[in-house]
Amino acid sequence: MPQIHSTAIVEPGASVALSAKIGPFCHVGSQAVLGETVELMSHVVVVGRTTIGEATRVFPFVSLGHAPQDLKFKGEDSRLVIGQRNIIREQVTMNLGTAGGGMETRIGDDCLFMVGVHVAHDCIIGNHVIMANNATLGGHVHIDDYAVFGGLSAVHQFVRVGRHAMIGGVTGVERDVIPFGSVVGDRARLSGLNIIGMQRRGFSRDEIQALRQAYQMLFGDEAGTFAERLAAVAKRFPGAGPVGDVLEFARAESIRGLCQPKPNGGD
Repeated sequence: MPQIHSTAIVEPGASVALSAKIGPFCHVGSQAVLGETVELMSHVVVVGRTTIGEATRVFPFVSLGHAPQDLKFKGEDSRLVIGQRNIIREQVTMNLGTAGGGMETRIGDDCLFMVGVHVAHDCIIGNHVIMANNATLGGHVHIDDYAVFGGLSAVHQFVRVGRHAMIGGVTGVERDVIPFGSVVGDRARLSGLNIIGMQRRGFSRDEIQALRQAYQMLFGDEAGTFAERLAAVAKRFPGAGPVGDVLEFARAESIRGLCQPKPNGGD
């Protein structure tokens, strides 16, 4: 049988794997699903149609699967799906999806959510994402693999953040962040590329150098419209790789537009 502390409440209907552990004063709702070796340490609340994947560890005072902070939510039967091997630290909140956003909030695998992180309704988060203390996502945000968020950063609704991007601490992100981009500021501006992150993840010197050149062509002092610069980069760097990732991201449909470097002489 699962290891369930005598003070925990597990409602009838909940699906709890035999190897799961539920600590003191936890509350697991009737529609929740806990996978193999999931651990709820203590004072954790898991309600709604929430699924937690194998080997995920949830620390005290976490709230998973409550109704979203969205006045348009009318109690629809939406979901929160959390992948495998995640670490969810104290006071993290993750909300259900809504009818206006696909009915699902989804978290990938191998992510780290530090103290006080908030993931709002209909967010889609990839694998190996790190969010430091009190980082916050508005609704409908899409985060690709290996993105890193500094403490107290905040992301506006409907923003996209590309893979391997780095969001600086205390940064407000109102526009999409390209893959491998690094942004900082009260209102985020591109400050360059996340070169250290690329080196740590094993990207080759040639890949990094090509991306540096493409970045300069796109966001430097090159003439022409942004669409023309995209075409020039695609012609110079055909094929896949990091440059291809940036091109694909920049061409995709966007509600918020792309985050740009600070204009020369700007605030």
